[in-house]
Amino acid sequence: MSQNGDQSLGRRSFGGEYNWDKPGTDKWFKNYRVKYSACKGVCGGKRHMKWLRKHIRSIVFTFMLTGFLFLLDSLMSSVFNPKLFKNLQAPRKSYDQEGRNTTYHDQAKSPVMYLRLLHMASVSLAEREIEASLWKPGADKGSQGVSSLLDSTKNHTGYVLVSANGGLNQQRVAVCNAVAVASLLNATLVIPRFLYSNVWKDPSQFHDIYQEDTFMKTLKNNINILKELPSNLKSKDLKAIGSLVTDSDLSKEATPEEYIKNILPILIRNGVVHFLGFGNRLGFDSMPSDVQKLRCKCNFHALKFVPKIQKIGSLLVKRIRNYESTKSHLDKVLLGTYISSLSSRKQVATTSSFKYLALHLRFEVDMVAYSMCDFGGGDDEKRELQAYREEHFPILLERLKKIKQIAPTELRIMGRCPLTPEEAALVLAGLGFNSGTYIYLAGSKIYGGKSRMRSITGLYPNIVTKEDLLSPKELEPLRNFSSQLAALDFIACAASDVFSMTDSGSQLSSLVSGFRTYYGGGNAPILRPSKKRLAAILQENNTINWHCFESRIRKMIEEGQRVVQNIDSGRSIYRHPRCIECMRKDQ
Repeated sequence: MSQNGDQSLGRRSFGGEYNWDKPGTDKWFKNYRVKYSACKGVCGGKRHMKWLRKHIRSIVFTFMLTGFLFLLDSLMSSVFNPKLFKNLQAPRKSYDQEGRNTTYHDQAKSPVMYLRLLHMASVSLAEREIEASLWKPGADKGSQGVSSLLDSTKNHTGYVLVSANGGLNQQRVAVCNAVAVASLLNATLVIPRFLYSNVWKDPSQFHDIYQEDTFMKTLKNNINILKELPSNLKSKDLKAIGSLVTDSDLSKEATPEEYIKNILPILIRNGVVHFLGFGNRLGFDSMPSDVQKLRCKCNFHALKFVPKIQKIGSLLVKRIRNYESTKSHLDKVLLGTYISSLSSRKQVATTSSFKYLALHLRFEVDMVAYSMCDFGGGDDEKRELQAYREEHFPILLERLKKIKQIAPTELRIMGRCPLTPEEAALVLAGLGFNSGTYIYLAGSKIYGGKSRMRSITGLYPNIVTKEDLLSPKELEPLRNFSSQLAALDFIACAASDVFSMTDSGSQLSSLVSGFRTYYGGGNAPILRPSKKRLAAILQENNTINWHCFESRIRKMIEEGQRVVQNIDSGRSIYRHPRCIECMRKDQ
């Protein structure tokens, strides 16, 4: 998209509007009209009656044959749509990863694993609705105090300092966990620091991403928060005095009792504890209800993006929708005052705004290589991924030498392979999203680049990224800050009409799902394919008919939704906040 072009249009190319509300509409199918000439001279007069009687059988046969051919032509035009097949063969955009010297993603031939299903998908796309819920936000309601496992007098025990690693979403979880741990230990929390990573290469700190004053104000009645350690503690060597705690010192998803037993003595003795690399180190089971509620309050109410990110995020959302005003409570929470309030319901009905689906397609080279799966790219793909493993995952290769390796086909059956763009496209087609669906692609650094994306861009040509909709000048304030750029993806995914993921275990997908569940009012659909179930369906690629494929894909999604709603033990309140500690349910 050129900088001087119309930024509001992006790469949107619609052949006309389509209805998101009525399922089963196939508007892109058109019947061909066959023109043929009527026979002349058949009824010219009495002098031709004798000739007519003589040839009546031939004439009747001719009309029957013509009718049959007309019927056959109509049938074929409804099965094979040449426009969609043209899209299937002509990708519109390259998604090559910058700076990576590869051979496979530059190949002209597109690696296709399910060609038959892709052809059926191209002629059977339809639309669908997903049901709503009665759950409402509630983490900021009720008791302001936080229960503790310590003495009820709540003597101040010291200061908790956290240095969080990872990217934007890992750091967000670490911040919420730090708030909960500080409350458990009756300590004062110092606003968390973010570690610089050689992977993310982002020096951003808390104040570069989140509003510090809002964070402190929202949680002031729950815990004490300072921006810095007191001067008498700044000069101390925390490692030397034994106050440095790493992830190796704590269990993954540790219990409150573990913090009381192992961390509290350090805090009381030295007055400060520094959690280095603090991440997923607080569990969800056997947690005091008020502590769970506090984590929800932190995640959904206290962490607001800074105005710089909100401003650019609002511009992105406006351009995706072609609409200037808020459409839901989600918009207001995400974008603050940078998107204008809705003036009336009539305005929604009369505007030419667009709905869109956001897709988090986790098919980056590191994830693909680590999986040890095969993705249909042949020997070139195998050599490239093995070279990547040798450079980036030497420990993985050493471990694999000591165990019996599982065949790639078995890994896929077990549901351990990342979904390809091709598989993601088939899921969307099976759920009924038509070829005109406008899709926002989060991330965009897809392994295999242009050739790998052909399967999905053939079915869904209206795919855009933030780089398509925002000019280099508009993106400049966030350039070289990967976490801040990731915040734009978070906003676009959370604000979408439908959010679809390919890996429910990723932090972005988890947090976006939770945000949509919390603020979506039951009208923010989330699509979570089961990789194991999908692999079983796709094994029948050569025999399954499209109607059966659609039915099984929809059943997979519906059953997945029921499983999510019934999760009790180990429920992540970041991913599944629909529980009494975080939300309230209208009766």
